[in-house]
Amino acid sequence: MIILTKVSPYNDELGNVVDCSDEYSKNVKIVFRGKNNRLVIEKGARIDSVSVAFDCDNGVCKIGAKDFGPGVKLKIRVGQDSSVILGDNVSTTGQCLMTAAEGSKVVVGSDVMIASGNYLRADDGHPIFDVSSGRRMNPSADIIIGDHVWLATKAVVLGGAVINEGSVVGFGSIVTSRIPNNCIAVGSPAKVVRKNIAWERPNLTKSKPYYKTDASTVKKSKFWNLTDDGSSSSESTAKSNSGAKSSARPVIVRHSPLRKRAGRLVRAIQRRIPKGK
Repeated sequence: MIILTKVSPYNDELGNVVDCSDEYSKNVKIVFRGKNNRLVIEKGARIDSVSVAFDCDNGVCKIGAKDFGPGVKLKIRVGQDSSVILGDNVSTTGQCLMTAAEGSKVVVGSDVMIASGNYLRADDGHPIFDVSSGRRMNPSADIIIGDHVWLATKAVVLGGAVINEGSVVGFGSIVTSRIPNNCIAVGSPAKVVRKNIAWERPNLTKSKPYYKTDASTVKKSKFWNLTDDGSSSSESTAKSNSGAKSSARPVIVRHSPLRKRAGRLVRAIQRRIPKGK
């Protein structure tokens, strides 16, 4: 096992690589327990506290750049053939736990706002089996979060979830399936309660005007769109082979545009040549 408490360009004889331009020496811990793992920290990333554990082999983790506000607070675990990818300008108020195992991936888009007490878990950490058949009941599954998504305090995202751009997940909600763009989803499991919404980052008490009564009080981002409820979308979910009810984790159709984009991103990072090579 290799433990790094300072992040700078690194590679070892086991094929583990840290690819970064800046140096981080405060509140960081990188653990390599296997081989052929890759950590990429983009130039300009802001880190408050980050712990990344590569527990197995062939793992990938990327932390994007950030051009505003404090650094991110992250605790990440990457399993066999798995990936955790964060886009640019992702913010966290408190520490966010992200895990991926068994070839799954967690992909977070750009300009995603994460509050505190949040969990993104593509795996459950331990297997559960059906006693009669021996079949695995809780396989790991990808999590895909689009750009400009807001996860409120204690919101949890589990394997199989797809959250499209511009949406808000409410306080304490648990997302297990597809959430369309520009909507509010709440509950356990999270359900859409409002469509055709847009949100912006300016804080109600820290940014003027202090009464934001309508859209004229904020600068509009590019994410002001009507909700596509997915009735004819290729991102629709498929029923599980077991015929389980909708409350069970879904099997996501593999030709989802968000999923394709996430796959291309992971492959690009895997091909990347570390600096100094």
